[in-house]
This record gives sequence, C-alpha cells and structure tokens, in this order.
Amino acid sequence: MSSEGQGKATAHAKPEAEKSEALAVYHAMWRDLTVASRTSDPDSPWLDDHATGGALELLKYGLKKSKREGVVSKGAPQVDPKVVSATSRRVVLVDCVDDRHWLLYKLNGELKNHVPGGHLKTDAAVQRMKGAWKVTDLFMHGTGSC
Repeated sequence: MSSEGQGKATAHAKPEAEKSEALAVYHAMWRDLTVASRTSDPDSPWLDDHATGGALELLKYGLKKSKREGVVSKGAPQVDPKVVSATSRRVVLVDCVDDRHWLLYKLNGELKNHVPGGHLKTDAAVQRMKGAWKVTDLFMHGTGSC
C-alpha cells in the first residue's frame, strides 16, 4: 500500500476515534449533571470537567433555578446520542433525552408536580479544546419534541 493510501486509511480511522471520544464526553457530562442535580449544586466541581461555554452555562442555570425553587432531581436521564457530523476538532450530536425517570422533588421528598417527564430533542456540539474534548453547545427542545 502506498503512503498515500495509508494516509487515507488513517484519516478515515481517526474520525471514528474522535466520534467515540466526543460521545464519551457527552455521556460524562450527563453523569456529572445527574450527580449535581441530586443537591441542585450549580457550583459542583464536576460540571466543568466535560462542559464549557454555553453548555456549562445552561447546566448551571438549570441547577440555580432548581436551588431557588427548593427542588432536587432523583433518578437519571437516559441518553442515546447520534453523530450528525464530525471533524478533527468538532463533533455535532443529536439526542432524544428521556427524562421520565429523572424527576424533580421537593426537599421533603414529595414530587414537585404531577407532570411526567418525557422525551426532549437535544442538540449538542463537542469540541476539542486544549487537547481535551468538552461539550460546548447544548440546546434542549421542549418535552415531546422527539
């Protein structure tokens, strides 16, 4: 095989590794959020491990809102992201987050309301920054959007 052919094979294999890394970071971001939401802690030291920019601000905004309302989350969301596009520096994902088993509870243990969770279309971008992948953009559409 010529060195040109080897370069093409390497270039093809590389995006697969980057997609895997980006997907792993996206999953880790949700785990970090799940842990922080158990106490509605917007200052959780784990939040910025896998998120930055607008995505990090959205996570903190939601946690601050929950803290003001005196609610915490129990359970965990189910995520199953799909890669929409990928380059060596940015991977765009789409997901249908299932939060039916990740509900808000008052501090006394009662459900905040009787509104069931649902499925939310979620768009995300994961970028390589200073050698590490982080979720930079996160947009969650309304319940029932997927």
